Amino acid sequence: MDLADYKLDVENNGFTVIDNIYNETEIEAILDVIENVDTTNDTFRKSADLFAIRQFLKEVPNVLPLLLNHKLKEIIATIFGENYFIVKSIYFDKPGASNWFVAYHQDLTISVDQKANIENFGPWTVKQEQFAVQPPLPTLENIYTIRIHLDATDENNGALKVIPQSHSKQIYRPETINWNVETEVSCNVGQGGLMIMKPLLLHSSGRTTNNNRRRVLHIEFSSAVLPAPLQWAEKMEI
Repeated sequence: MDLADYKLDVENNGFTVIDNIYNETEIEAILDVIENVDTTNDTFRKSADLFAIRQFLKEVPNVLPLLLNHKLKEIIATIFGENYFIVKSIYFDKPGASNWFVAYHQDLTISVDQKANIENFGPWTVKQEQFAVQPPLPTLENIYTIRIHLDATDENNGALKVIPQSHSKQIYRPETINWNVETEVSCNVGQGGLMIMKPLLLHSSGRTTNNNRRRVLHIEFSSAVLPAPLQWAEKMEI
């Protein structure tokens, strides 16, 4: 399958999986940077079930050159298009004994630098001193999310489960899912592979049952310009 096929897969189903983007040496280099980070800042969340770093690329900027290898750059240019930039980044470490899970949902908010009274932007929330807001649908539809898997992940250690094509149904409340019509797919990804998804795709994550760790980098990309005075909180050029 070439990148044009992966692009079509994302457009039609809302997601795709591409393996072998990073080799073992590249994974080790990425993990070495992460494991030597000072974790005392407010953007770090630590519990028995989950370790997470919000605003990851702001906190750990020296990992970006390791992530942006030639394969990833080609994927961004071919599947997303021109003028895309990073707008959000989170690192998740789900330990092997984790009982942490996430129910079905869509990703309906973006991270911005301030709160402003702008038509069709809302509701607003604040997460760890960062403003988040639900924007109009075209802004959400413009976003692509890449999930880089630093560990092999399947249904036994929290791989994402998704409902194919649900991204095309605008706001789709989880409590209205009709399981007589919809199907569920487990997005298994090998170590060094990635999953691309659209934010409006309904997705969930189960508990770990095989004691295998799951470390994932979640990075969102957009080419949209926000209405003044809003700016993307984590904007980074590629």
